[in-house]
Amino acid sequence: MSNMKLKINTALISVFNKDGLCEIVKKLNEFGVKIYSTGGTYDFIKNSEINVQTIESLTSYPSIFGGRVKTLHPKIFGGILFRRSNMKDVEEQMQYNIPAIDMVIVDLYPFEETLKQNANENDLIEKIDIGGISLIRAAAKNFQDVLVISSRKQYGCIEKILTEQQGETTLAERKYFAAQAFNISSHYDTEIFKYFNRQQNIDVFKQSIEQATQLRYGENPHQKASFYGNPDEVFTKLHGKEISYNNLLDIDSAINLISEFDEPTFAILKHNNACGCASHNDITEAWKLALQADPVSAFGGVIITNRTVDKTCAEEINKIFFEVIIAPDFADDALNILQSKKNRIILRQKVFTFPQKQFRTILNGVVEQDRDSCTGGIEKLDFMTDKKPDEEQICDLIFANKLVKHSKSNAIVLAKNRMLIASGAGQTSRVDALKQAIEKAKSFSLSLTDAVMASDAFFPFVDCVQIAHEAGINAIIQPGGSVRDQDSVDYCNKNNMAMISTGIRHFRH
Repeated sequence: MSNMKLKINTALISVFNKDGLCEIVKKLNEFGVKIYSTGGTYDFIKNSEINVQTIESLTSYPSIFGGRVKTLHPKIFGGILFRRSNMKDVEEQMQYNIPAIDMVIVDLYPFEETLKQNANENDLIEKIDIGGISLIRAAAKNFQDVLVISSRKQYGCIEKILTEQQGETTLAERKYFAAQAFNISSHYDTEIFKYFNRQQNIDVFKQSIEQATQLRYGENPHQKASFYGNPDEVFTKLHGKEISYNNLLDIDSAINLISEFDEPTFAILKHNNACGCASHNDITEAWKLALQADPVSAFGGVIITNRTVDKTCAEEINKIFFEVIIAPDFADDALNILQSKKNRIILRQKVFTFPQKQFRTILNGVVEQDRDSCTGGIEKLDFMTDKKPDEEQICDLIFANKLVKHSKSNAIVLAKNRMLIASGAGQTSRVDALKQAIEKAKSFSLSLTDAVMASDAFFPFVDCVQIAHEAGINAIIQPGGSVRDQDSVDYCNKNNMAMISTGIRHFRH
């Protein structure tokens, strides 16, 4: 049944964008298809020297209200929607002299594109398609008898089908194009709703992303995965193998992290956590310092910087194995060095703004939240202790706080001279996170004397402050808010330590 073919005898064509249309109408004309059309599309087809009839000749009704109503007529929708296999429908079709329409080629007014141009609301409202989307839905609903083409991206495919099958289509093909049509119409309506909901705040979850990339697999080889979105808006891939699911997670974490820094900075990430990070006026020196924190974990990691990578820097980076490197640009000779490994992924990051909403699936639904865009600069700091941190310590504390914000909870970051010394991340206990960081610093012979500590959440007890002091740390930054904050403050005052609070927690799960 799915291979039974129907011949196209009559087509209705009304499109906003005429690109690629000429080849289709010539093909339809070749097979003797009668074409009805509207306005500018009618003129385009007529100028292509193809026989075409106006919609008005069918409906005996003009286009009205500045073109707002052209195709909304029973003879149009009846010709699309009547069921050829239903005798009552056929009798009514004949009674009211409604011609059968076997094919509909319609695209939609460019609402989404107009929205991106920051058009005024009147212009935007006029780009909400009414007739077009109704025609698409009607033709898609009656896919048993009617073929719908809802995007110029489908022209190549349908031209091939018409050529190979002499102007006929199968049920399976019509159903495929119907599914494509409902995809287009639902996406269109979603974007319109999201525009109106900017002010109305109707509490529903609606997302529609048309572009999809099939990935080799998910987090593990037995899991299927896709990426929905347009990565070309974020970066240009210059070299390397196909980007994997896990690569994308690390790339996302890396770009989020580096966006916190204005000064020249390098970061190395592994499993979404920074295992190295440093800021320095010399970008090559920033790389060397970032690598010192944990050269073992850096193996196979994702590297990111907010400055152009030059030849000297590339020579240093090329000494280790890594999966991905991201930078705003690469000098030509640096790129030649980094491309020496054929699988190494090299990405040139573009200017990019993250969406302000984040969501993830849980249980049988979705949770959505605002993006954590707060870090807390010097103007928001609350100096809790008698001893105030000096200017250098404040720089280190803010540096550490940026890192802990992007580390899995429970998280502790130890830093000195704008360099990550060590971190403990993803621990069930904040004490364990701190001990892990201290042990890691010791394992790479990094001194914690005069280092600073950042915590993603408050200290419920004084234990972490005491452990940090005993390890050589003399300044702490934390959100504050514990009922026992004063215990930690008292310990700091007694031991000549500085502590500041941001008032902002940074849990990350």
